[in-house]
Amino acid sequence: MAVAVCALPVVGLLATVAFAPLPFSVAQPGMTANVLGENKGEPVITISGAEARRTSGQLRMTTIEATGPDARVGLGDVLDGWFRTDQAVMPRDAVYPSGDTTEQIQKHNAAEMKKSQDTATEAALAYLGEDSDDVEVTLRLADVGGPSAGLLFSLGIVDKLDGDGSGGDLTGGRVIAGTGTIAADGRVGPVGGVALKTQAARRDGATVFLVPRAECADAQSELPKGLRLIPVTTLKGTVDSLVALETGKGKVPSC
Repeated sequence: MAVAVCALPVVGLLATVAFAPLPFSVAQPGMTANVLGENKGEPVITISGAEARRTSGQLRMTTIEATGPDARVGLGDVLDGWFRTDQAVMPRDAVYPSGDTTEQIQKHNAAEMKKSQDTATEAALAYLGEDSDDVEVTLRLADVGGPSAGLLFSLGIVDKLDGDGSGGDLTGGRVIAGTGTIAADGRVGPVGGVALKTQAARRDGATVFLVPRAECADAQSELPKGLRLIPVTTLKGTVDSLVALETGKGKVPSC
């Protein structure tokens, strides 16, 4: 009798948890975009003040899609997400640390994207030894926010201005995807959702994925068949790895 009486609050608690909204977001692989091409009818990278190369292959930045800050995520959603390889359950504060409303988050993400684009341009031009007063780069990527495309933006600028440095394409004609923030001095920083981004990359035809070295283990956790990981820490090191991959000369690092 005592057990039955004590169990009643527990049953009530479980019922409350089952139907109450929880402080999580459920994420899945998002869109990818080729920074060497067009997005929604506009070139992603436009260069003036220097001759831009014609390129082949693709450099695809990757994203994740997550339930919004106002979405109701229940226990069933969380359990389902934990047992699926194409979804991830993340603390809502980790996905949306910048505000409580959709409008606040959109403004923050847009600002982070603009800052990332400016830094990516600075890093690429510094790597190439180009004068930012003479060369103007415009980056456009609609409906994407945050800083995680920085590395791919820098690589796209390098490819359009210099290729592999010997007349060829940095991609070697491949579909190469990746993620990572970029600092003005070329350092590559970690991002979130790498295991989902590898799935988005393979879905959209990539055979190579550039991953911040610190996130190798995350990238390997759900790595799709046919996708090769190349860990990176700097813009120069990334370019060197892609040139080695293209030419077959030099070492290509692996996770």
